[in-house]
Amino acid sequence: MQTVTVNLGQRSYPIELGEGLLSRVGELMKAQGIGGRVGIVSNPPVADLYAEELRESLREAGYETALVLIPEGEAHKNTASLGSIYDALVEHRFDRSATLIALGGGVIGDITGFAAATFLRGVGYVQIPTTLLAQVDASVGGKTAVNHDQGKNLIGAFHQPRLVVIDMKTLRTLPEREFAAGMAEVIKHAVIQDAGYFGFLEEEMDALARMEAAAVEEAVAVSCRIKAAVVEQDEREEDRRAILNFGHTIGHALEAFTGYERFLHGEAVAIGMIQAAALSAGQGLLSAAELERIETLVRRAGLPWRIPDDIALEDLVAGMALDKKSHAGKIKFVLCEGIGSTRFQWFSATEIVQELASRPRPAPKR
Repeated sequence: MQTVTVNLGQRSYPIELGEGLLSRVGELMKAQGIGGRVGIVSNPPVADLYAEELRESLREAGYETALVLIPEGEAHKNTASLGSIYDALVEHRFDRSATLIALGGGVIGDITGFAAATFLRGVGYVQIPTTLLAQVDASVGGKTAVNHDQGKNLIGAFHQPRLVVIDMKTLRTLPEREFAAGMAEVIKHAVIQDAGYFGFLEEEMDALARMEAAAVEEAVAVSCRIKAAVVEQDEREEDRRAILNFGHTIGHALEAFTGYERFLHGEAVAIGMIQAAALSAGQGLLSAAELERIETLVRRAGLPWRIPDDIALEDLVAGMALDKKSHAGKIKFVLCEGIGSTRFQWFSATEIVQELASRPRPAPKR
């Protein structure tokens, strides 16, 4: 087991990473001094695989549990699902000593965290991410939210977990498409923060695409350390933490425009990263060779990299205009200043579209 600590003073917490940790969750929670009744929030496919093992671990540690299920998918990360979680917590008479456990991917982690932040004005929660994307990104850092019809994550709060438990075995049941979507966030961490890590991903991408255990565990551990370091510097995204949004402005707009049904989150982020990298090159910040390296790595990971021909750039303006990082009509856009480094530049949504439209839209590659 590896431990990565997110150092936030009194709100510090460990990320425990290794094989077979689901059977030790009760023990790990006790070690963190977590008491009270436990509500496990999941969706049916994940619960069918892992809920009983988790509940048995918690029972052995003396916890009383309740299982709360919401429908699977980004389209259900909304206030209706949130309301069903509240209803279950009230029905089971949960009090302020309770702890919620998010058992699933990023959707489950985000909505469970927001429920924990707001139920009875705040209860504790634990993240048990079962997708690669959630393991390297959504489970770490305390961002919690639900979507609004007009935009992604528009209703949310910062609320740090008490503990993150990453059981690598959960990736064995992950569909290839979901695993590839998680690689988008892995690549993002390298692009924004660590050129050496980017080189590692170039060398190990074939092994990662085959889901070889050693390569995947190393990538998860490094990505968690990168995200933890950024969160420690800027917990509430007042400045530097916004670098983690590289590729997300366009990615979120793509998700919203397509009703959260056409792209997985990581797929939309992958497209957004390539567009952000292209915009960076257009601003003279990124060389053509570096742009090609980023594009090639994204494609090797099995991810989409271009905006489909049936979606006009202009269609994305409304979604970008509602970006949470916007202020006075401008968006704090993350540009790549060479692999491993970033900078911010303020654009309106229209200016972003104009900048991208000035560059020829790349043709599909086989």
